[in-house]
Amino acid sequence: MNTLKDRIICDGYVIGDDILKVDSFINHQVDTKLLDELGAYFASKFEGVTKILTIEASGIAFGVGVASHFGYVPLVFAKKSKSKILDEKNLYTTVVDSFTKGTTNTVSVDKRFLTKEDRCLIVDDFMAEGNAALGLIDLCNQAGTTVVGVAIVIEKGFQGGRKRVEEKGIRVESAAIVDHFEDGKPILR
Repeated sequence: MNTLKDRIICDGYVIGDDILKVDSFINHQVDTKLLDELGAYFASKFEGVTKILTIEASGIAFGVGVASHFGYVPLVFAKKSKSKILDEKNLYTTVVDSFTKGTTNTVSVDKRFLTKEDRCLIVDDFMAEGNAALGLIDLCNQAGTTVVGVAIVIEKGFQGGRKRVEEKGIRVESAAIVDHFEDGKPILR
């Protein structure tokens, strides 16, 4: 997707050896026109979606953008924090390691919101090692939900996440793929 690639080149920058910072248009401040274009892009890649699944927090905006292009299907987001209003007996839970934050989170979804009848598209802003996508796939498997695919805004292709997800038989579509970093700049596929 050329609009996204142009923004990455123009406004993104590299921190260290493995972090791409795109907070001015993806995950702190969101370019809503780009968000809408991404929703249309992913809607052209998948069909038969009845629900969008993401993980809080950065994936939520893009999940909404994608859901609107599938006729405003429901968006479910896995929660990272415990709440007094969640009944732990009625949750699907899994553990997800965050590459960017270097943390491990137990994430959960209320069992009412993922069912055997659902055809779920997993949406996230980034894929590095694929941990978030694999965790969300696990939640879907616990529910018996069909995973239609995984839609990623920016994939860091050099960190192996796609391979790990595709080994599970799940299709991955990314709007932009970073092949590597060179001289502090992202090199896109």
